[in-house]
Formats: sequence, C-alpha cells, structure tokens
Amino acid sequence: METHRIVSRDAWLTARRELLAREKELTRQRDALNSARRKLPVVEIDKDYIFDGPRGPVRLLDLFDGRRQLITYHFMFDPGPPPAGRSGAPWDEGCPSCSYLADSIGHLSHLHARDTSLVLVSRAPLAKIAPFKARMGWGVPWVSSFGSDFNYDFHVTTDEAVAPVEYNFQDKATLVAKGETYHLAGEQPGVSAFLRDGTRVFHAYSSYGRGLDLLLGTYNWLDLTPLGRQEGFDGMPDAENHGMAWTRHHDKYADEGASCCGA
Repeated sequence: METHRIVSRDAWLTARRELLAREKELTRQRDALNSARRKLPVVEIDKDYIFDGPRGPVRLLDLFDGRRQLITYHFMFDPGPPPAGRSGAPWDEGCPSCSYLADSIGHLSHLHARDTSLVLVSRAPLAKIAPFKARMGWGVPWVSSFGSDFNYDFHVTTDEAVAPVEYNFQDKATLVAKGETYHLAGEQPGVSAFLRDGTRVFHAYSSYGRGLDLLLGTYNWLDLTPLGRQEGFDGMPDAENHGMAWTRHHDKYADEGASCCGA
C-alpha cells in the first residue's frame, strides 16, 4: 500500500483549498480552450465517403441523421490479422483501449438534445463489427469505412503505401525522432467533429492520442482517488511502461460481476 501523509482535518482543509485554487484555474483555462476550439475555421468535405451501415450503404451526410453536428470516434478494428511483427490476438474483436473508451459513452439522447450525433467508425467489415457490438452491449451506431479513404484521410489508419504517414499532426520523421514508431503503420485512435449546413459537410476538429483523455470516463473517476490510474509514471499513461496494457474488454476481467453490494 502506498504511504500517504496523515494530517489533522484542519491541515487537510488547508491543503484541499490550495488544490481547489489550482483546480479553478484549470477550469478557467479549459473554458478558454474550449472557446478557442469552437472558433476554429472549418474545411468543406469535397469527397463522397461511403460507409457500410446495418441498413446498407450510407454517406457521411447520412451519419448526421438529420442533426447539425456529427462526432465520429475512430475505433481501432482492422479488417484483417494483426500487422506483421505486432503481437496480440487476431482482429476478430475491437481494440481493448477503444472499447474502454466506448464503455464511457453515455445515453445518446443527451447529445441528440444538443443537435449532435455520435457514430463509431472502423475499417473492419460489419460481419465483424455486429457480433462484437452485440457482445459489448453498446447502443451507439457503428459503421464500416472499409473500401473508402475515410480512415486514411483522417489519419487513423497509417499505411505508407496508401498515403504519407501522419499521426496527431506529426509527419513520419517527427514520429520517428520522438520514438513513436508504433504510429507508423496500422490502426490508430482518434475523434473527429463535423458540421452540416444543409447538404454541405465541414470538418471542424480532430484529436488523437492524449487528446482523447477527457472521453475516458473511468480515467476521470480514477483521477479523483489517492492511487490514481495506477499505471505509468505517477499514475499517468506511459508508452514505455505500456500504461494501458491493463485494460480488458469489460467481459474479460477476472472479477467481472463481483460486487460489494450484491448488485
């Protein structure tokens, strides 16, 4: 067990109020950052992306489902076996880390009330997506981008034979120099936001890597605790120490179903 300093209630209150001041400052900074994000310019989409949905082919415009805004989570789920030289199970199920994020998605009615749709997008075919989605119990729409340029254009599938390598707005040379060679090939996580004006669609925002942190509900709960995330350096993700390697599909934890309250 980690050792935590034991103090009086008054001393704890003093330390907590000092931390609260820092938390308030971070909140103000985040509000300002969110404001700047909303003011980003947009780029019109001039390519007719076609996806495979449960009811047949759909266009990017269709994914809005009549709403003004669309968020796509780029869920790592390859249509084939793992890339050569990479360990792990065959791609007959979705990425555990992306699944960890998908488990944090709340009831979509709250997004819909703000004129916003959310859709998962993967290159895996629906024949792989559908049974895995049913197993996980997720209600969020999920389409396949297999056969389209969507994943490559939004830099969540890297394949130098198809397009120049880019991830998190960094080119191949930058990624190599930083030692982030795991982004040079294969599926990558990301999120993108789009805006619709009639039948015109605009790309407004994309984020990758640690930019997805706020979407990971379990992490945000763990950040409130003394032991934190219990991974990597000081509880934070650390690629060198495989910080997220502990995550599993939610039906694979050894103590799945255990509860102190019998629920």
